Amino acid sequence: MDLSLIQKDILITLISLYHKHSHSIKGEEIADVLKRNPGTVRNQMQALKALGLVEGVPGPKGGYTPTAATYRELNLDNFAKESEVTIYRDNECITSARATEIAFTTLCNPDICQAMIKIIGSVRMFEIGDRISIGPTPVNKLLLKGEITGMDENHQGLIISVSEMVSLPKKPIRDIMSAPIIFIPVSGTIAEAVHLFASRHIHGAPVMDEGRLYGIVTLSDIARAMDSGLALDTNVTRIMTEDVVKASSGTRIYEILRDFKEREIGRLIIVENGKPVGIVTQSDVMRLFPST
Repeated sequence: MDLSLIQKDILITLISLYHKHSHSIKGEEIADVLKRNPGTVRNQMQALKALGLVEGVPGPKGGYTPTAATYRELNLDNFAKESEVTIYRDNECITSARATEIAFTTLCNPDICQAMIKIIGSVRMFEIGDRISIGPTPVNKLLLKGEITGMDENHQGLIISVSEMVSLPKKPIRDIMSAPIIFIPVSGTIAEAVHLFASRHIHGAPVMDEGRLYGIVTLSDIARAMDSGLALDTNVTRIMTEDVVKASSGTRIYEILRDFKEREIGRLIIVENGKPVGIVTQSDVMRLFPST
């Protein structure tokens, strides 16, 4: 079946949106992603329906859904079985596109490393010069960062100049956590917290009592307390953060990297059977990566 470029764009976008939302997709939604006139998309949908590549769903909540023939025509028979490889642009997740294949086009050049990234979704969502990151990939946890230098609309590909490439550690977080856990007692004061941080050369610690976690205190919390005029004998519960980010000891290291970034934290508490057993900081994780 010889489909036009716009028809392929429409079908790929339909599939991407359909798998994201799990309901029929309106032509206007597809037009918005592709930055096309809605009337153009509706006209093409009629042709695609005649070819058996889309089905129309009537009613106010209706729209279009892809057929099995659509996946075969676009060589996407294994789409549902594939792992999602996320694409970020300027640290914002592109929810209507995902990477399906990475092919390096240059490796031997000492100054240039380029790759072709094939995607599910429309390349029209991107522009030359966009800085993107892809990954981590499902098997080797590869994370790529780079700048888009070209596009291949026929094969739904982005050509990027790779600026950074890292294989994220797959070992469990228990392998790098600090244990036994250093903590501030729930009856402790700001002065005691300052002494603990200075003597143990740390920048933060959980507030605990008999194995129960109440919160966490950091140097930043102490600095804010001093600025607001709190006395050194003030109880640490007055300045601690109660919403503590925790992770199971079996969590893979690469899985917690996004927590550090998105929640803007410097450390998290490691738990086993609901009880705190250790702590991991951003510095602990960064030491695993080779310096450049």
